[in-house]
Amino acid sequence: MRTIGAMDCLRSWVLVLQLVLTQAAAKQVLRYRLAEEGPADVRIGNVASDLGIVAGSGEVTFTLESGSEYFKIDNITGELSTNERRIDREKLPQCQMIFDENECFIDFEVSVIGPSQSWVDLFEGKVIILDINDNTPTFPSPVLTLSVEENRPIGTLYLLPTATDRDFGRNGIERYELLQDTGESSLSPSRRGGGGSISGGDSFPAKRRFESEGASRSSVFELQVADTTDGEKQPQLIVKGALDREQRDSYELTLRVRDGGDPARSSQAILRVLITDFNDNSPRFEKSVYEADLPENSSPGTPILQIKATDADVGVNGQIEYVFGAATESVRRLLRLDENSGWLSVLHRIDREEVSQLRFSVTARDRGQPPKTDKATVVLNIRDENDNVPIIDIRKIGRIPLKDGIANVAEDVVVDTPIALVQVSDRDQGENGVVTCTVVGDVPFQLKPASETEGEQNKKKYFLHTSAPLDYEATQEYNVVIVAVDSGSPSLSSNNSLIVKVGDTNDNPPVFSQNVVEVSFAENNAPGERVATVVAIDADSGKNAEIMYSLDSSVSGIFSIDPDSGDIIVNTVLDREQTERYEFKVIAKDKGTPILQGSATVVVLVADKNDNEPKFMQDIFTFYVKENLQPNSPVGMVTVMDADKGHNAEMSLFIEEEDDIFSIENDTGTIYSTMSFDQEQKSTYMFRVKAVDGGLPSRSATATVSLFVMDENDNPPTVTFPSNNSYTLLSPSSNVRTVVATVLATDSDTGINAVLNYSIVGGNPFKLFEIDAASGVISLVGKLAQKHYGLHRLVVQVNDSGQPSQSTTSLVHVYVNESISNSSIVEAQISRSLHTPLAQDIAGDPNYDFGKQRLSIVIGVVAGIMTVILIILIVVMARYCRPKNKNGYEAGKKDHEDFFTPQQHDKSKKPKKDKKNKKSKQPLYSSIVTVEASKPNGQRYDSVNEKLSDSPGMGRYRSVNGGPGSPDLARHYKSSSPLPTVQLHPQSPTAGKKHQAVQELPPANTFVGTGDNISIGSDHCSEYSCQTNNKYNKQACSSIHWPEKKTTAQDGTFDH
Repeated sequence: MRTIGAMDCLRSWVLVLQLVLTQAAAKQVLRYRLAEEGPADVRIGNVASDLGIVAGSGEVTFTLESGSEYFKIDNITGELSTNERRIDREKLPQCQMIFDENECFIDFEVSVIGPSQSWVDLFEGKVIILDINDNTPTFPSPVLTLSVEENRPIGTLYLLPTATDRDFGRNGIERYELLQDTGESSLSPSRRGGGGSISGGDSFPAKRRFESEGASRSSVFELQVADTTDGEKQPQLIVKGALDREQRDSYELTLRVRDGGDPARSSQAILRVLITDFNDNSPRFEKSVYEADLPENSSPGTPILQIKATDADVGVNGQIEYVFGAATESVRRLLRLDENSGWLSVLHRIDREEVSQLRFSVTARDRGQPPKTDKATVVLNIRDENDNVPIIDIRKIGRIPLKDGIANVAEDVVVDTPIALVQVSDRDQGENGVVTCTVVGDVPFQLKPASETEGEQNKKKYFLHTSAPLDYEATQEYNVVIVAVDSGSPSLSSNNSLIVKVGDTNDNPPVFSQNVVEVSFAENNAPGERVATVVAIDADSGKNAEIMYSLDSSVSGIFSIDPDSGDIIVNTVLDREQTERYEFKVIAKDKGTPILQGSATVVVLVADKNDNEPKFMQDIFTFYVKENLQPNSPVGMVTVMDADKGHNAEMSLFIEEEDDIFSIENDTGTIYSTMSFDQEQKSTYMFRVKAVDGGLPSRSATATVSLFVMDENDNPPTVTFPSNNSYTLLSPSSNVRTVVATVLATDSDTGINAVLNYSIVGGNPFKLFEIDAASGVISLVGKLAQKHYGLHRLVVQVNDSGQPSQSTTSLVHVYVNESISNSSIVEAQISRSLHTPLAQDIAGDPNYDFGKQRLSIVIGVVAGIMTVILIILIVVMARYCRPKNKNGYEAGKKDHEDFFTPQQHDKSKKPKKDKKNKKSKQPLYSSIVTVEASKPNGQRYDSVNEKLSDSPGMGRYRSVNGGPGSPDLARHYKSSSPLPTVQLHPQSPTAGKKHQAVQELPPANTFVGTGDNISIGSDHCSEYSCQTNNKYNKQACSSIHWPEKKTTAQDGTFDH
């Protein structure tokens, strides 16, 4: 356990140290050496150890980003080794024209990736390819021919053709050997010591070193190798002895070349030395070095430059030919040298990207024998043309996968995250190789240099970064087009594309298409019915777009929702009359991480069904109406309600009755009557009202209406007792409070309209009598005197309590006397009383005050004598004020006094007291005698309710100039007596003037007043019209002629 803990601690420290060392080595360039032509899996080096990174745990990994054509790397250990492809240094394009072994290398890139790709570092490296001796040096031709002039001095030096070796360094040409035709050889040792002047060596301005030690010497020729200024070895043939063409005109030698490899490689060629005639001048080049620029891709035949040399000799010895000297195969393949003119031209197109410079030597040789030569160096610089488009290479970087041009990037990566490595290169150079790289189109990506240090102009590396947040819902795939443009003229461009597929993350909540969903759903449903379906959309994909639905708790138990389909189910029976509207939220949650949600409001409007009957506010409606209401008047209003709505609540009202007395208004429920009511005929109506709604099927309800007719005061009181022509005998000795008579009356009305009040309104000038207002009992309230003897006519008015009040006037006759000795006299007085205006009092002895009246007349006459004017005034007043007839009214005569005006009683004159003014000990009713007049044919007038219309001789009464409140006397006059009609005499005054009308009163009569307690008559008159303007609101009456009376006595009551 202790060991494990120590290892964990050590690993942690190693990671920390690894980060530090990695940062410190960020600017290192890895360099390794490798021999060419090696087998596969040859170890080159360990990148981890060279960078100071402890590897092997797997937390830090290594990836070969470039150079994988020849190399491979272990991802865990960082071990760099070769792969199956063989490396041939001589075939590497970058090593074709390189003669320094340190400059031939292969580039590679290694990325070091931290744990979970938390960091990435990119390192560059070079593998220097070491040359091995795998090529044999060769001569241009298997047979070399050299012409040597005769008589050349000893030491004369001739240049021999050089051999070529594709290897270089120690594997290159190390030495030349000359083998004599006799088998002897002249060796040129490998060491570079010794040297001396060479005859004719002015054509090699550099210092020459001769190698002759240890070489087998020829008697005529010797081989010498000189080091030229460009580092090549130049074999030279030196004349060691005299040449005699006549003795020997040619020599055939063997020239061997050997490299310095181990083992060494060698080849040989036959050197034929031809002895020619003497030629003592050598060609001379105008310049030792010729330099020219050649545009690449020049077409074959394009002249480059002309090499020109001169020779002072003449003839054949002065004729010059030009040949390539030290020139590689590529020079001889690409260029053509005209041996006669010296023009150098293009033989094949030259690509600067393959060959940037051609450097070679050219030999000018005369045609003398032996020929003389001169050598010049030609340098051709291949000028770059913008003939290569930029190359864009898109590779993965770090842990973001990239395959087949597709990179998968999650949408939640932070801005400025590198997602790919972009390398842009151009094989051109200079401005033609300066490349500008950019991302085209409106995409959220941009290029940033992979390193802050300036690299090669024609080779740049970039990281492709995100420049804005990625949104899978907005764009799921980007085609990132990268365009590279060089700076040539005209510029060339290329493009490459990378498809970036955005990976979805849960960053979008579910969204409903409507924020508020309104649904109409009929009531009285079956539980489990579907109300509606809500659908939410999630812009994410996969699990992030899978949605679950739920409802808020406010409608728990009433509604539920299918979590997958969004179907809203009602769990109970809905009743619109209880709840008409439900509002709740539907919540949609996705299944991503983290969970996101959205909501919408659902409004369920419960649609009505005709499931409620109309309902009256009351089962029984009770209304009270006044009688005499005009037809088609409202008598009541019923209120009916229906809990439903719409057509289901539109009601029609009907009256259910047999008599069609009532109708009802459908809109208001107002009940109208088609007739006028009479409470006295019928006081209560009962019928049913039916309400039918507009639903299908319809529902109905009924209510009972009770209508009570309220009484109006439309009937006057009717006096039933006593009759007008009866009388009561009252003894003069009657005590005070003696009941004289009782007036009995009835009223057809009810209630307060039938409550009667009795009062004496006339015929009681002495205030002897008093009537009880409630009972109608007339009592004696004053002492009777002598002047009170005789007939008293009391005018009793019966008023009901209605508004306005109705009244009836009745006559009560009281005869004050000890006894009746002659009833005919009383009956005659009663007869006159019935013909006497009610305004004239009949009370006691009429002669008692006659003397007083005469005295008043005398005093008036005397006063008239005193002044004429006063007399005239008194006469006028006498005509209008004093009564002319003291015994009654005669029919057919005018009376200037109003019959209804009561007599002015002289209060100064007291009546004579009865000497027998003692209290009577008899009972109160002992002296009352009721006298009633008999009907014709012996019938009694025992009913005061008999109608006036029963009398065949009675005419109709109508109101003339009467007020609107005046009652119709004829309408309320009730009598069964066959009395004559009203007769007006010619002397009667015309309508509009104060006048009197004489009316024949029936034995039993009823006068109707207007409700005034002091009214004693109706203000309605006969058909001949009249007006009343006195304080009693009296009615003028006409004289009535009575037929003969029959007197009978029965039980103290005299009927007349």
